[in-house]
Amino acid sequence: MTPPSLLTLLTERETAAGLAVERLCAQIASLTEQLTAAETEVAELAITRKTLLSLGPLDAAAPADPTVASPAYQQILAVFHAGTAPMRAKDICHALGTGTTAKDTENLRAKLKRLVARQILTEPEAGLFTLAPPTTPA
Repeated sequence: MTPPSLLTLLTERETAAGLAVERLCAQIASLTEQLTAAETEVAELAITRKTLLSLGPLDAAAPADPTVASPAYQQILAVFHAGTAPMRAKDICHALGTGTTAKDTENLRAKLKRLVARQILTEPEAGLFTLAPPTTPA
């Protein structure tokens, strides 16, 4: 058996490097797309904030409960407002992009139970949460 020639080794390295370049270019394209989407979202949120601030004080619509007004609870409620079906704690963890370990889901489940206690969410069956129906003023 004869050892590979220098030219063969060089060709193999060149092919491998070319494949690495293609893979990296694909990753760059994907990351560029993700960056563009994130920058667009930031710009749209800034415009929304500016528009809301130009309308004047909006405190009347803010939740009276400071716990529910916190960003963490507002993110949870946003998931429910975007969804149509009841959800489990793990589904909400996925939607929020947080961890899904037992510790993470139990932490979220405790928050969901607080929202149930405040009659913002309901738990139609154990571990399944949904928005409570709106109450009409008497």
